[in-house]
Amino acid sequence: MDIEFATAEEIKALQEEKLREQMHYLATNSPFYKRMFADNGINPDSILHIEDLQHLPFTEKEQLHKYNSDFLCCDKSKVIDYVTTSGTMGDPVTFACTDKDLQRLAYNEKKSFECAGITPDSVVQLMTTLDKRFMAGMAYFLGLRELGAGVIRVGNGIPELQWDTIQRLQPTAIMCVPSFILRLVEYAKQHNIDYRHCSVKKIIGIGEGLRDQQFNLNLLGRRIHEEWPEVELYATYSSTEMSATFSECEYGCGGHVHPELIIVEIVDENGNVVPDGEAGEVVVTTLGVEGMPLLRFKTGDIAAKVTEPCRCGRNSFRLTPLIGRKNNMIKLKGTTLYPPAINDVLDNTDYVQNYVVIVRSSEAGTDEVLVRIGLKDGNLQHEDVIKNLKDRFRARLRVAPDIEILPADVIQVINFPAKSRKPVKFIDER
Repeated sequence: MDIEFATAEEIKALQEEKLREQMHYLATNSPFYKRMFADNGINPDSILHIEDLQHLPFTEKEQLHKYNSDFLCCDKSKVIDYVTTSGTMGDPVTFACTDKDLQRLAYNEKKSFECAGITPDSVVQLMTTLDKRFMAGMAYFLGLRELGAGVIRVGNGIPELQWDTIQRLQPTAIMCVPSFILRLVEYAKQHNIDYRHCSVKKIIGIGEGLRDQQFNLNLLGRRIHEEWPEVELYATYSSTEMSATFSECEYGCGGHVHPELIIVEIVDENGNVVPDGEAGEVVVTTLGVEGMPLLRFKTGDIAAKVTEPCRCGRNSFRLTPLIGRKNNMIKLKGTTLYPPAINDVLDNTDYVQNYVVIVRSSEAGTDEVLVRIGLKDGNLQHEDVIKNLKDRFRARLRVAPDIEILPADVIQVINFPAKSRKPVKFIDER
């Protein structure tokens, strides 16, 4: 029996059994957590119940970055796949996956696709990259393969290629960043493609939300639905660190957790667990990860738990759509970024004299990033500079912001306003 359809008591009992196994595994194999337990006088065997997690420190993104290799719990000879995060806190964080971890990923995505109504008869077009050390693209492929569905690996972008593939191979579902759907629709209209009567019946979105806290379609979701009402929309939430996915079912009332794979706490600004239904930061403890498991990892994402049973019959809790971003987190084209990652690219580009990063909300409700730069050499060709800089961003962050070139003295005035004691390099207009 699928544990998600079991009782709440049975779900909790299974999670606590797996938690005890994970604590023993960390205490035996993790250099980072062995040190953390010793430094804080913690007996790992005393963590028997989910409530006991509150006695443990959090794992922060900065620790993942600073002590990355200390999180590895197995010999490097067991590692068969290396992936990295998007570099939200500076350098990307590397995650090492064993064969068992990839099997777990496949199982996770199989269950998530099933939640979204994908069956072995489905054909899914993946508009996501499988290269560039990207975990999600690999996970989607492995999950669909495990499910027995057909997979079309097209990669991201290029509306012309996407439509050529749809017309040739007739996928029943597509998986992509939701805002890209509007580009697909625009291309179809411009080229007289009858997209509303094509083979696609489902769209599974990644990296961007489609619903608000009342589970109604948000601005982006409404725009897609208005343009393409024939398709069913499903949103997902995942991250490299979690090695898990929360996927909506057909009722669209939050992302279903797979309780055998992850424990989720929601905490306030002081680190205290909040009551169910109350918003806070998502904190995760991975279960069954062999290579680099995490204990009470703070994701930086803000959401709430929904604990009442879903109409689909699942009794595991759900997460609401993400409410917001902690600090200055940005979601650009489905990729989570922080300003330091953008600054790092610009600060290491020799022809950039100064710059300012501006974040705005688009008409579709997603984040837009505009980078205004001043050049050291005013004679440089702007077209060449913009192309080169976008290539640098894609190589470093997988995505590129919009770029505008202004005189360096104009940027200087923005960087150093009269009443500011610190340089202004980031402006949030959302």
